[in-house]
Amino acid sequence: MGQNEKVEKAPKTSWFSGLKAEFQKIIWPEKQSVIRQTIAVLAVSVVTGLIIALLDWGIQQGVDFLIGLNI
Repeated sequence: MGQNEKVEKAPKTSWFSGLKAEFQKIIWPEKQSVIRQTIAVLAVSVVTGLIIALLDWGIQQGVDFLIGLNI
């Protein structure tokens, strides 16, 4: 904290040229990789939806059973 070192700042350039330089640094995924990941997300979403639907059905059956009991 007590050090007062001078830090050199990068020269100011246009915002768009800086943006272009940053976009050139991005490593974009390959098409095959994106396809595999998309399929994986869809599969997990479907399985999760089925699990939630099954739990919902089971809980509803349990509630209906409890409501139907004559005490």
